[in-house]
Amino acid sequence: MRVDLSLYLVTDPELCAEHGLEETVTAAVRGGVTLVQLRDKHASDAELVPVARRLKSALAGSGVPLLINDRLEVALASGADGLHIGQDDGEVEDARAALGPDAILGLSVQTHEQLARIAPARLDYLGLGPVFATPSKHDHAAPLGFDGLADLAGASPLPTVAIGGLKAEHAEAVRRAGANGLAVISAICGTPDPEAAARRFLQGVPSGLARG
Repeated sequence: MRVDLSLYLVTDPELCAEHGLEETVTAAVRGGVTLVQLRDKHASDAELVPVARRLKSALAGSGVPLLINDRLEVALASGADGLHIGQDDGEVEDARAALGPDAILGLSVQTHEQLARIAPARLDYLGLGPVFATPSKHDHAAPLGFDGLADLAGASPLPTVAIGGLKAEHAEAVRRAGANGLAVISAICGTPDPEAAARRFLQGVPSGLARG
């Protein structure tokens, strides 16, 4: 499935708490977010399923897909549009078999060794990073920087989204590096006005960045 990675919002329960998850996300979508990932490392699957269902309802009619981070069972039970997994979150083949051919499936990649092992036919996109160190993930790999991002993006057979400490002023550099979009957490969720924060990422940047 072709997916618009231009501005990819990854949620954080603490950062979204001020406005509430659904209001934060819908405001960000009004500002131009093209894809949403529900990420909560602490909630149980049972707790996360109703949250995902409410968020899916909040996004209804927007055309913006909802993905779930890591939790295959939550994605299946909530009717989400897909799943994003890391290198240690299960096998791509198993996730694709469970989700079916029409769901969106993304995978995090940090190195060329990981890139060489992917199965492009079973994936829709790759998340590349971290570009910079980020407080939202303490066990992340060494930051790529823009040169490392360009190196991986140029070798990827799939569309790519950059993640890790990115802010609005980095949008042009991400585009030049060849990634198809930016994934953002705190630079949208952790702001007083998520709509305005999202809009800043897209100002002066062509729609779809380097869409491929």
